[in-house]
Amino acid sequence: MKLKVTDIDNKAVGEVEIDDAVFADIFGREVRKDLLARAVNWQLAKRRAGTHKTKEIGDVQGTTKKPYGQKGTGNARQGSLRSPQFRGGATIFGPVPRSHAHDLPKKVRKLALKTALSAKQAEGKLVIWSGADAEGKTKDLSAKIGKLGWKSVLVIDGAAVNEKFALAARNIPGVDVLPQQGANVYDILRRDTLVLTKGAVESLVERLK
Repeated sequence: MKLKVTDIDNKAVGEVEIDDAVFADIFGREVRKDLLARAVNWQLAKRRAGTHKTKEIGDVQGTTKKPYGQKGTGNARQGSLRSPQFRGGATIFGPVPRSHAHDLPKKVRKLALKTALSAKQAEGKLVIWSGADAEGKTKDLSAKIGKLGWKSVLVIDGAAVNEKFALAARNIPGVDVLPQQGANVYDILRRDTLVLTKGAVESLVERLK
């Protein structure tokens, strides 16, 4: 399978050839929303700080004395003014600091990444660049991306991101830049257009085949 390669000015500069079986496995899969949802939920769960906390009865400041006698007052029985029914009292079954991370099998993660790449290919929103090159000028890069009509784009480079390109792109809204080892389902799906450099394609094919 041959894919067209363009430069940053959208001029054709060649082709990249991928074995048909490998292309079908990585870029030609059926889009399964269940796999994508599982991968995104797994990624976002790992990001959560889990620092939310409410006061349980042992955390509420106050007396431990029984407020009044058990019987004879005509009121409901009470054992503590720190109980949840009183103003300023404890919260029952409230959140406590914990990790929200959960496991996701490596096979599922790998399949979800293939599915995300296939989804962009199926939508016609996968672009292959000869390289992520720039002169380090945000204004120039923003103008070039504007000419292409891209408002939301993820650029995945090879093993190392071109430093000048990363500097030029970091202040442009809607533009993300990642090295190939950072390619993930969430970032691919959150941007409208996916741009892979030739180095990224070669690395992803080697990683996922």
